[in-house]
Amino acid sequence: MKKRFLKRFFKSKQAVVGLALILTNVIVALFAPLIVTHPVDEMDFMYILTLPGEGDHLLGTDDYGRDLFSRLVYGSQISLMVGIIAVGIGALIGTLIGLISGYYGGFLDGLIMRIMDALLSFPYVLLAIAMMAVLGPGLFNAMLAIGIVMIPSFSRVVRSAVLNYKNEEFVTAARLMGGSNLWLITFHILPNIVPTIIIYASLNFAGAIISEATLSFLGLGIQPPTPSWGSMLSEAKNYLQTTPTMAVFPGLAILLSCLGFNLLGDGLRDVLDPRMRS
Repeated sequence: MKKRFLKRFFKSKQAVVGLALILTNVIVALFAPLIVTHPVDEMDFMYILTLPGEGDHLLGTDDYGRDLFSRLVYGSQISLMVGIIAVGIGALIGTLIGLISGYYGGFLDGLIMRIMDALLSFPYVLLAIAMMAVLGPGLFNAMLAIGIVMIPSFSRVVRSAVLNYKNEEFVTAARLMGGSNLWLITFHILPNIVPTIIIYASLNFAGAIISEATLSFLGLGIQPPTPSWGSMLSEAKNYLQTTPTMAVFPGLAILLSCLGFNLLGDGLRDVLDPRMRS
């Protein structure tokens, strides 16, 4: 089965390109201290608001003379950390809620789903901003807020998948053999919906990166001087005419990171979803 999965995976151009972009991001983040050309907060007052190639700054400098390339590289660490933690929170809690709601149904299902619908009625980013206003700015609070905002969508996706499987013959047979509800959920339903969770989680990485960038752009996320792609865009907005590269490079970093996760998610859907198989 593993060989079949790998064969189908590498036949998917979307999945391969997405994986390549993600691996590039991961490698850059892991080896940031070896890749950067300048200390991330070092100010070079001889070169302020410079374009790429001026002095010894590969991508130029910002309004404080800090090297843009080094800040971009360290910004990749923030984006991956936020994606992993936030999506992990949303997937873990959302999956638990979706399993309970979908399996037991009835009044409990109706109550849980109405609460989830109420949360989903708010725009995604607006709800995250509201939570940050309560929690306060900072990296941990940003990850927590984004993760909580993701819970309703994960719960609905998992609930839908549970409803498709809970009345299948293999689940009914296990129930007739004396399997408890916990046993049925854990060993018969959950393994079958793991591919759905993986696909949805990979697609939500892009949403987490954009949400973090949005919060940092508004000053509610990562606080200076820690480099973040969103805060770099916020700093660049006043210099778009004189030094447009200050906004171009962090914007491209966000674009490529989100593109990688979206392509991987689409590719995994084609590979893991039996309905997509020829």
